[in-house]
Parts: sequence; structure tokens; C-alpha cells
Amino acid sequence: MIDRALEARLEAELGQRVERATSLAGGDINLAFELELVSGERLFLKTNPRAPSEMFAAEARGLELLAEARALRIPKVVAASAAGERPSFLLLEFISSGKPRPDFADRLGQGLAALHRAAMPGFGLDHSNFIGSLVQRNRTHPTWAEFYRAERLEPQLRAAIDGGRAPRALARDFERLFQALPELVGELEPPALVHGDLWSGNVHVDEQGAPCLIDPAVYGGQREMDLAMMKLFGGFSARVFAAYHEAFPLSPGHEARVPLYQLYPLLVHVNLFGGGYLDSVRRALAAYG
Repeated sequence: MIDRALEARLEAELGQRVERATSLAGGDINLAFELELVSGERLFLKTNPRAPSEMFAAEARGLELLAEARALRIPKVVAASAAGERPSFLLLEFISSGKPRPDFADRLGQGLAALHRAAMPGFGLDHSNFIGSLVQRNRTHPTWAEFYRAERLEPQLRAAIDGGRAPRALARDFERLFQALPELVGELEPPALVHGDLWSGNVHVDEQGAPCLIDPAVYGGQREMDLAMMKLFGGFSARVFAAYHEAFPLSPGHEARVPLYQLYPLLVHVNLFGGGYLDSVRRALAAYG
């Protein structure tokens, strides 16, 4: 059951009664429900009584930004709680699950390439957002190397050390990486619109068997970040990457940069789930001396 105060808030927003709320499985951080309204319309509700009050408003903005690219299907935002509002929530169109169509991998790879061609004004974003339940700062920087260091790696490394999830000695290893970062990041590319948290659980198969992206952590960044994340935990076929490369070829040396761009999600996992991911962080670091 959803909180009665939240139900009343939703009914006031929608102008009709919530007939039924069915709990959905699958979320590690938030509670999820399928709502059936008195009109028969179905909606998807995400809520979390302990979430930062800005989290769902930021996610709604991210979904709308992805939708503007018209590259892949993105759930339509119906409503979201404002910053400071409790209970916090995000209300989306309900997209039923289907079986992947035969060209699913091609459509995903090509669609992601189209998404990454969407122009962004700089490396960063005009507001902070969240990756999981962690704040993701997006202050803009003139170069990708500066942004990746200052807004991605350094904050997560500092949080891991300060929180006792990583040893202070790890900072020395990262400092060596930081010194080499301008050369390691590869050829200069304009900032791309990236999903920001593109593991397999954030790619939904819709009722037509087509790909749909959910749960973004968007910003203007290096497009290889999404691809490296996709390779971190698996779940994507080789055809997805081939279709992407055919539509939007990657810069030389991209294979060698995969561990570099996996460092950020690995540090995020250290801070979300504990030091069990430290060995993976060290292995990624070891690829760069």
C-alpha cells in the first residue's frame, strides 16, 4: 500500500481517484507501484520516504532531457514532487514489458548513437542530480579531463575514504592517474548527452519489443562513459556495440579507455554497497600503471 498522504497528493494532482496500487519488484533503492486510476489509466509510481527531496525532481528533468533527443523511447513524466516536498515521488506513464523484437540490439545501438549526437552546451549540466541515492555534482568545466576528475572521480574517492570504505593510500594511486588524465582521455570530442547510469537494468523492453531507457543520471560528457558502463556488468550483446559503432564510430583507442571510464561507476558502487568493489577499482587503476 502507498502512504495515504501520498495517495491524496496524487489524486489532487491527477484530478481522479487511485483505484488500485500494486507493488512492483526490482528496485534496490526506491519503492515502485503500478497505479490504476478510476478512469482505467495505468501509471508508474516511484517513491522513497528517505530519499533526498530533490531526487525525483532531478530525475524528471533528466527523463525530459533524454526525450528531447528523440533517439529512444523514454517514459513520459506525468508529475514529480518539488524540491523540499514530502512525501517525494515520481509519476510516469506505465510501459508494459514485452519480448525483445529481432532487431532490438540494432535499435538500441543505433538509438544510443543518436542520443550521443544530441548537442550539449558543455561538460556538465546546469543542476546537480543523483546516481542511485548519491548526489552527482555537475558543475561545468572547459575540458572533459577536468570535469571527469573534479566532478566524478574526486568526489566519489573522497567519500569512499572519508566514509571508511577505502584506505587513504588509494588516493596516491588516483593522484598518479589524475596527472596523466589529459593524455588518457583520448581525442577531443564535443560533449554528448549521456544517460549516465546505463546498466542493463535501466534498459526496459516495451510492449512493442523496443528499447526504452529509464532511471537516468544525465549530463554533458564523454559518450564512452555510457558504453563502458554497459560493459561493466554485462547484459548487452556484441551486436548492440557493433550497431553503435556503425552509426557513430568511436575514436581510436576506445578499447583501452574502458577501465578508465568504469572507475566512476565502480567508486559509486563502493559508496553505495561497500568495500567489496575495491578490488575492481584497483584492477581498473592497474590498467594505467
